[in-house]
Amino acid sequence: MIGIEECLSEAMSIPGAVGAVLVDHTSGMPVAAEGVPDPVRAADGLGDVFRAVLDGIALASPEQAARVEDVIVTTDAGYHLIRPVETVVDGPLLLCLRLDGDRANLALARLRLRAVPGERAAR
Repeated sequence: MIGIEECLSEAMSIPGAVGAVLVDHTSGMPVAAEGVPDPVRAADGLGDVFRAVLDGIALASPEQAARVEDVIVTTDAGYHLIRPVETVVDGPLLLCLRLDGDRANLALARLRLRAVPGERAAR
């Protein structure tokens, strides 16, 4: 197994990646960050976004449980990918990756982010 820092490093190796933060899903606190100016505020906001998406999905489709694979937020400057990562030790984490819109390939980034399995994020 690779550690938290290696998991973050692997995410940052995705072409066009400019910042990444691993967020404790429960507390909304950052576990690790790279290229993020204010990881505490970023983690809090990104955690809120993910929880809002989960709540919205649950309300929109009450007859069936839907597992969210990732959340994509597009901005005028790029993309933000939020992906839940299950860990053996820490419980659920969110891997949040910011991509430069001019340099990133969104489809490739999603595929590469899927390749960072949850077990790899264990300490």
